[in-house]
Amino acid sequence: MAEVSRLGQRSMAFVLAGGRGSRLKELTDNRVKPAVYFGGKARIIDFALSNALNSGIRRMALATQYKAHSLIRHCQRGWNFFRAERNEYLDILPASQRMGEEKWYRGTADAVTQNIDIIDSYGIDYIVILAGDHIYKMDYEVMLRQHVSAGADVTVGCLTVPREEASAFGVMAVDADSRITSFLEKPADPPAMPGAPDKALASMGIYVFSWPFLRDLLLKDAEDPNSAHDFGNDLIPEIVKNGKAVAHKFDDSCVREAGAEAYWRDVGTIDAFWQANIDLTDFTPTLDLWDRDWPIWTYSEAAPPAKFIHDEKHRRGVAISSMVSGGCIISGTEVRNSLLFTQVHTNSYAVLDHAVVLPHVVVNRSARLRNCVIDRGVIIPQGLVVGEDPQEDAKHFRVTDRGVTLITKPMIEKWNAAQ
Repeated sequence: MAEVSRLGQRSMAFVLAGGRGSRLKELTDNRVKPAVYFGGKARIIDFALSNALNSGIRRMALATQYKAHSLIRHCQRGWNFFRAERNEYLDILPASQRMGEEKWYRGTADAVTQNIDIIDSYGIDYIVILAGDHIYKMDYEVMLRQHVSAGADVTVGCLTVPREEASAFGVMAVDADSRITSFLEKPADPPAMPGAPDKALASMGIYVFSWPFLRDLLLKDAEDPNSAHDFGNDLIPEIVKNGKAVAHKFDDSCVREAGAEAYWRDVGTIDAFWQANIDLTDFTPTLDLWDRDWPIWTYSEAAPPAKFIHDEKHRRGVAISSMVSGGCIISGTEVRNSLLFTQVHTNSYAVLDHAVVLPHVVVNRSARLRNCVIDRGVIIPQGLVVGEDPQEDAKHFRVTDRGVTLITKPMIEKWNAAQ
């Protein structure tokens, strides 16, 4: 066990963080999805990186591609504490003209292939492939131990989901020993888990390999003109067919309070993003951001404590069932069931209700904002009312099917021009 207990020290985390995140609409106009803000002060990327760090992995690489500047800047500022003399690294690997004439990464596997020389320099035994755009807390050491003890060629992280919902995922069919017998991409009739006919195993996009095995597989895949050079489409099905692929249940490694449900969210739509942030204002949120044993590391902007001012009828600075970050000034505003990021300033007679407000927003007097997401740096005009008349809101802003309104700087500029 002494040998197995140090697997994190013999591993690296390779984080895929280049996706466009187009389902988040204008929220990813200027930033890639992993760089989107979450939870009051963090960004989505911080969850994968924090999980790796807390799991004992001190060598990481981050593959970036689209709209990567804010992501790179965030990592340079918030993740700059690694020390090379202690064999710790966080390398940022933008798509570049490293192999032949290719400029962009052609697929998730190709993102690793193009950086084989860098990974070789780490001197690792195992590699953990991660998606950088999900919210969850997971101990990768547990998954590494299963991988080694099972003698697997690949171990695939899997969510346990209701079978009727599994058609939206890549689904694993497994035997009684968790060996994957088939991998089906978004099947109409998802295979059930053994002993649980109403459940299915859905891929999380998390994979563990021994590095020598994956290295050889990547070089072989790179020579295949018919391959999309993607883990889910090409490499994993190949191993399922000709090697040993094992499923790892997220329930076994999820970091949570005893008895709590396993928390994993894909905040890939405006509705999902809004809901996951608002959920944090619950009396006891399922996602525990206060856990000092498994902290979510991030860049912390230097900011004074939040401030609440005015105590008059209809002009009282107050926040109820809400999260308010440092640097916020709640001046005569009623805030309910809302999440305010750093340096949000609100003014008298305004009302925020179920609002997710990103950093450096100013809410001017008498504005009423309900069921909305406000992008970074937006200045809300005096008296603006959002969330009470969806048809009117849709003339100027993006309104989702669930009635959540997204407000960005360009939208406000057009609104101002129309007045």
